[in-house]
This record gives sequence, structure tokens and C-alpha cells, in this order.
Amino acid sequence: MMENVHLAPETDEDDLYSGFNDYNPAYDTEELENDTGFQQAVRTSHGRRPPVTAKIPSTAVSRPIATGYGSKTSLTSSMGRPMTGTIQDGVARPMTAVRAAGFSKAALRGSAFDPLGQSRGPAPPLEAKNEDSPEEKIRQLEKKVNELVEESCIANSCGDLKLVLFNLASQYSANEMYAEALNTYQVIVKNKMFSNAGRLKVNMGNIYLKQRNYSKAIKFYRMALDQIPSVHKEMRIKIMQNIGITFIKTGQYSDAINSFEHIMSMAPNLKAGFNLILSCFAIGDREKMKKAFQKLIAVPLEIDEDDKYISPSDDPHTNLLIEAIKNDHLRQMERERKAMAEKYIMTAAKLIAPVIEASFAVGYNWCVEVVKASQYVELANDLEINKAITYLRQKDFNQAVDTLKMFEKKDSRVKSAAATNLSFLYYLENEFAQASSYADLAVNSDRYNPSALTNKGNTVFANGDYEKAAEFYKEALRNDSSCTEALYNIGLTYKKLNRLDEALDSFLKLHAILRNSAQVLCQIANVYELMEDPNQAIEWLMQLISVVPTDSQALSKLGELYDSEGDKPQAFQYYYESYRYFPSNIEVIEWLGAYYIDTQFCEKAIQYFERASLIQPTQVKWQLMVASCFRRSGNYQKALDTYKEIHRKFPENVECLRFLVRLCTDIGLKEVQEYATKLKRLEKMKEMREQRIKSGRDSGGGSRSKREGSSGSDSGHNNSASSKSERLSAKLRALPGTDEPYESSGNKEIDASYVDPLGPQIERPKTAAKKRIDEDDFADEELGDDLLPE
Repeated sequence: MMENVHLAPETDEDDLYSGFNDYNPAYDTEELENDTGFQQAVRTSHGRRPPVTAKIPSTAVSRPIATGYGSKTSLTSSMGRPMTGTIQDGVARPMTAVRAAGFSKAALRGSAFDPLGQSRGPAPPLEAKNEDSPEEKIRQLEKKVNELVEESCIANSCGDLKLVLFNLASQYSANEMYAEALNTYQVIVKNKMFSNAGRLKVNMGNIYLKQRNYSKAIKFYRMALDQIPSVHKEMRIKIMQNIGITFIKTGQYSDAINSFEHIMSMAPNLKAGFNLILSCFAIGDREKMKKAFQKLIAVPLEIDEDDKYISPSDDPHTNLLIEAIKNDHLRQMERERKAMAEKYIMTAAKLIAPVIEASFAVGYNWCVEVVKASQYVELANDLEINKAITYLRQKDFNQAVDTLKMFEKKDSRVKSAAATNLSFLYYLENEFAQASSYADLAVNSDRYNPSALTNKGNTVFANGDYEKAAEFYKEALRNDSSCTEALYNIGLTYKKLNRLDEALDSFLKLHAILRNSAQVLCQIANVYELMEDPNQAIEWLMQLISVVPTDSQALSKLGELYDSEGDKPQAFQYYYESYRYFPSNIEVIEWLGAYYIDTQFCEKAIQYFERASLIQPTQVKWQLMVASCFRRSGNYQKALDTYKEIHRKFPENVECLRFLVRLCTDIGLKEVQEYATKLKRLEKMKEMREQRIKSGRDSGGGSRSKREGSSGSDSGHNNSASSKSERLSAKLRALPGTDEPYESSGNKEIDASYVDPLGPQIERPKTAAKKRIDEDDFADEELGDDLLPE
């Protein structure tokens, strides 16, 4: 039997189970010692090179292997990929994206098993969203747009196409696409089944009003008025008010009066009453203005009385409730409504009082009587004060004072306001005793009135007590830190006390409040100049001319500062700009003429000295300068004619005769003998006069010396003038004398302050900006406190 059995040879067919024991030698951990690639990776950095596809940090770096037994041998595969459970720098990192539940490095150290992390405490609160960030605003807008789109889609699916069109028209109108909005509204209105066409026509009328198509606006308002039922009274009143306002814009005041009178008879309100007064004022109807004012006064405010917020007892529960409602939103709304009513009434009274009667005083008295008989009785005092202010505007100071004196026996608030204005008035009239008296009355009536304290400080300042004045200004600032008058005045006071740092600090604070105030900028520049910091002074003056670019005094001051710094071109630029805006400033004219002489352009200097001679025709020095410029430029004939004209106007001027004698001698004219005789006679008369004066002094002796004290003021004045002239002459370089040839004068260097040596000396310019900055004598805009608000 076994003969027929043959065993299959091993090489004939493949084994069915072959290959199952074959595997990648890279995973053969038993043969790692014989793996050349692995050994090479261990000995070199071959295995630590990152793969070429890894771009995320911390993923392409090989990490040392951490076994379960805590070994930290760094092992990597031959491909450079870290093995599972590797640790780098002591931090465990699993291979998978999900961490093993309950496994952590702390567990290896004996910590408690906490798979849910309950031992870590509650989670930190979520970070609040910043609603003001641009991203959040965009997100909110996107949300609203999506909601509108969804509503439109829902309305469209339900067949409510009118809602879709209405939203579309509203958006067109909001984006000022008025033509598209009108077309869309028209599509809705044409549908006869739509029951709210009247309200849409109000929207269409509003669009026409924005487009200033007033006739169509009135047409659609009236169509809306016809279609809205009479039961909707509030809506009809609003439409009537729109019609009245449109009539005012078109100048149809009679029609506007009819609309507003209808409103005031049906549902009176403050805006309609005020518009009615304006319309009556426009047509000049006195009786209608009076009736309209009475209707405005009678409009009910519908607010609670102030007594409601006063606690009637000592019940803590009631007091707590009153404190809670005293400043709530409803109370604030009541205050705003009352303030608006008072504003309308005061404005209307000021508008109609001068025209409803023969005189403005009688008209004001009528308004005051009407107000006293109404619920706004406290406004009567304000109207009286406003009456006094109107007298001030009309330059009737006596009536203003008489009106304000009526309040001396009123309550403290009104008395303080009236006394403040009286103090201001007397201060402007330089009656400082009366001003101080009423300032004391104002302060005693209301110790916290900053205007009264400021006026009191002004009166003390006028008496020279600067320290005490500063105390009043400081108290005014403590009561009202925004009192700009007190802050400005305290800066002036510190300047008087030579406390320049404190003065600068005050003006800088004021500059932070009044950014474009020319006075404040001017004072800051002046303080820096007093502190001998010309660069800062120039910088602030540059800011000043940016605010008032045509201020000739500021421009001339800039020229003076640049001149003192030696920058003649810049000084010339600003002096020239100052002359261009104000060509009558004699000091600027003098500097410009001297500048052109200094730069050897005598012909251009002539026009400036000629203008100076027009401004001061009795001053011979300007005409002598004109003749000198002609002579220096070589135009001797014109110089001779000018000297002759000067001699005709001023026949006793010795300098003019000397030049005439010299010119006539050089030219060879026959008049030389005549001028020479006149010159000798004048010189002889001058010599005799000097001898008489000298002999009188010698004979007077001691008695004369005793009287010198009484004439000290005059001599002091003359000495100061002469010393100033001497200082100026020291800076000048003289022109050639009468015995030198004319040509030699062209080679001599001349200072910018050149004058003719034979004529009177010319003082260097002291610019008007300096005067302006140094004038601290309480002008009304500087130290006088403002009147009360109208």
C-alpha cells in the first residue's frame, strides 16, 4: 500500500504557512547589537536629523526613550522617529494625540490616581469679551445682518412680500439712497390691500424733506394725514408738526401758524409752542406773539414737584427710598424736560420782549409779569438779570446798574448773581471801591461763586496786593477748577510777583483747556522770554501766529526775537509780514528802513521813511532820513530838493541848513550864500541862547540847586530820553562829516539802526508785541469776569 504513496518534494510547491515568521529587521530588538544601521545611529547624529516633511516646532526633534522602569537612555529608530514614551528634558510626550487616561509623570512619583483631574480645583472663569473691539463690533453687525436675512427669507417663504420690501426701503433710506427708497415704498403703497399706506407716506414725506423738495413733502404729509384714522391722535399731531416745520422752511409762516395753533389747541407741547412764537415773530404780529407766549407758558410739564424728594420724617426706610429715586433715570428725565422748558421760555422772552411793546423795557416787564403768574415763577429773576445784560449791550450802564440793584434784597442765589455783575460793571468803570463792595456782597451771599471770588481778586489786584489776589483766585479754582478767568489771572499775578515758574505752570494748564487761545499763547511766550529762553519763546509765538496769522504785533515780536539772536534774514521776514498787515506801526517801519540801509539798498529804505513822515509829519527826522537816502544813493538833485522842502517847513533846523550849504557849494549854486547866512544867524542865536542859560545857572547858584528837586521829574524824563539816545548812538556807525566827500560814505559799514549823524537820533524799535505782552492792566477780556450766561 505504501508503494503508491509519494511524499511531496519541498522544492516543488510553496509552503502555505511560509512568511508568517518573517518581519522587518528594524523591529528585531534581539538583534539590535548586530544591526549596523542602528549602531551607526547610536554612535552619530544620523538618527537625530529631522524628517524633511516636519514643519511644526517640537515635532521633528527626536526625544530620549523613557521606559517603564524610569531609564532615560536616548534611543531612536534608524529613521530618526522617536519611540513611544520618549522623554526629552524630563517632559513626557506620548506618541498619540490623546493622552493616556490617568497617566502622568506625577503618577510615577507616587501621587494619587486622579483620572478626572478633580484635585486641580475649579476651572478659571472665562475671559470677558471686549464689546468695544473692532472684531466684536463686526461680529455683532454680521449677526444682525444674518438675522435680517433670515427674517426676510421667512417672510418671503410665507408670502409676506411687503415686509421684505419695507425692510429694503428702510435700508435704502438709511444709506441715503433716496430714489431707490421712494421706488420701493411706492411698490408697497400701490397695493390696495395694504392697510398702513398712510404711515409709509409719512416716511416718503420725510425723504422729500431731506431732499429739500418741500412741496412734495407737504403733499405726502397731507395724504398721510387723510389716510390715518382720527383715533391715532398722537400720530396725527406729529404729522401736523412736520407740516408746520416744512412751511417754516418754505417761508410760508401764516400756514405754519395755522398748523401750530391747531396743535396747541389739541395737544400742546413745548416744541410746537416755541415754533409758533418763531412764526409769529417772523410776520411781526405783536398780539399773536403775546398769545403764543402765554400758550407756551401754560404747557404742562407733567413732572413731580421737588418736594416729593424731601424726606418728611426720620423713617430710615422712607429715607432710603427717597435717596434711591432722587437720581434715578426718571428723575434725570424730569430735570432734562424742565431745563428744556426753561430754555424755550427764556429764549422766547428775549426774542419777543424788544418788539411786543414800544420799548424793550416795557416788553421785558410784560414777559416778567406773565412768567411770575405761571408755574415758572423762579424764571422771573433770571429774566430781570437778562434785562440788565441787554442794557449793557445797548451801552446803557445806568439802567443796567439800576436793574441789578433791585436784587439786593432777593434770595442769596439771585443776590450773588446780581452783585457779581455789579462788581464787574464798576470794575470796568475803574471805580474799584464800588467794585470791591459789590464783590464782597456777592461772596457773602454765595461763598462758592467762582465769578464773585474772581472779581474780588481783581479789585485786590488793582490795589497792588498780589499775594492776597492770588488767594482769591486759588479759592475760585478750588470751587470750580474750570474757571478759566481765575486761572489766567493767577498767572498774571505770579508774573507780577516774579514767580515765573508758577506763572508758566498756570498758563500751561490754561493752554490745556483753551487750546487756541491767542492770549494764553502770548503769555506763555512772554514768560519764556522773561526766563531768558528765546528758543521756547519763538516756538510758542510760532504757535500763536498759526492761530492768528494776521496779528502784526505777534509777527513783529518774532522779528525782535530773531533780531536779538542775530538772525537778520528771519527777523526781516517777520518784520516785513507785520508791516504788510499793519503798515502804520512806526517802530516796524523804522526797523525795515534801517535794515535796507544796512544792506546798502538805500533806494528801498526811502519808501519806509516817506511813510513814517506821513504818519508823523511834525517829526523832521523822517524827512531828513529820506534826504540822506537820496544823497547816499547818488541822487544829489533829489536830495537838494528834499532839503529845500524841509527848510521851507522847518526854517530853524540847523542840520538841514548845513546840508544845503554843502550841497549848494559842491554843485555850484548861487543860493549857497543865502543858506550860509541863515546858518550863521541860527548858530549865533543858538550860541547866545546857551550863554544866557549858562549865566543864569551861575547867577542862580544855591537857590537854583534847591529847586532842582522840584523839577526832578522833568529832568529825569529828559535824562532818560538822552541816555536812551546815547545808548543807541553807541551802536551806530556815523556817516561822513560835512568836510568829507560823499563817495567815502559808501565804503563805511552801517549798522541796521542807521541814522543821519546830523539829524536827531532814532531809537531802536521796541515792537508792539512787547507792549501787548507787557500790558497787564486789567482789560475786560483779561481779568474782568464774564457776565452770567444768557
